[in-house]
Amino acid sequence: MMALFNQTALECSKLITEHYSTSFTLGIKTLDRRFHLPIYGIYGFVRYADEIVDTFFDYDQKTLFERFKKDTYLALEEGISLNPILQSFQLVVKEYNIDYGLIEAFLKSMEMDLYCQDYDAVGYQEYIYGSAEVVGLMCLKVFCEGDVSMYERLKEPARKLGSAFQKVNFLRDLKSDYVDRGRVYFPGVDFSDFSRDAKHLIEEDIQRDFDEAYLGILNLPRGARMGVYLAYSYYQTLFNKIKRLPASRIQEARIRVPDTKKIAILAETYLKYRLNVI
Repeated sequence: MMALFNQTALECSKLITEHYSTSFTLGIKTLDRRFHLPIYGIYGFVRYADEIVDTFFDYDQKTLFERFKKDTYLALEEGISLNPILQSFQLVVKEYNIDYGLIEAFLKSMEMDLYCQDYDAVGYQEYIYGSAEVVGLMCLKVFCEGDVSMYERLKEPARKLGSAFQKVNFLRDLKSDYVDRGRVYFPGVDFSDFSRDAKHLIEEDIQRDFDEAYLGILNLPRGARMGVYLAYSYYQTLFNKIKRLPASRIQEARIRVPDTKKIAILAETYLKYRLNVI
């Protein structure tokens, strides 16, 4: 019956992923089937932590987050949790030997959203690492399936991909982060007078991350490559759309990629994969 409990917990994380992110769900479904539930387990965990700090404003977020953090460590220590999201996550951590330091860094960055509104260069790098880069490293642990040398080779590109995704999210969510919540992630940028030059500098930094990440994607195990490349292509498309817009426009509304375009990206990615271009 324990197998049924574990399977049900992992299916709960899958449900959360499907409801919260169509783009990541598409990416996960194009991975080799053996990677599906482990990556859902990681996404469900990071999604719930993010929801606490970004959504539950009518509740005591600090208390909720402390409880979530305590329950996470208890699940890892005891090897079981009655919270299905934490149960599925701890199963993945144990099976793929995910470093607890990655989990600690992630939780610290999520907690920063409860206390920090403005980031200097050091705080910005720390936040990016904990909120995004370590998530890429957790997923890489799954993809490498215990191959330590492969993990070490691909560690930096995985961090760069997570960094690029997060920075694109910052630009995409500028209205909700800055206008609605008062958060300023990019250091030294005045969003009350967000200039074209300032936007261009941010975009150059993001493109460097994408370029370094791409080289790593090409060296991923074949069962992981198409799914990760799909996520990369989706975010690169979103980023290109943001680059074409004036600085003022991205402060007015959340920029999106239409579902029809996502399907086109999926078809193009599949063709490249079948032709061994990626």
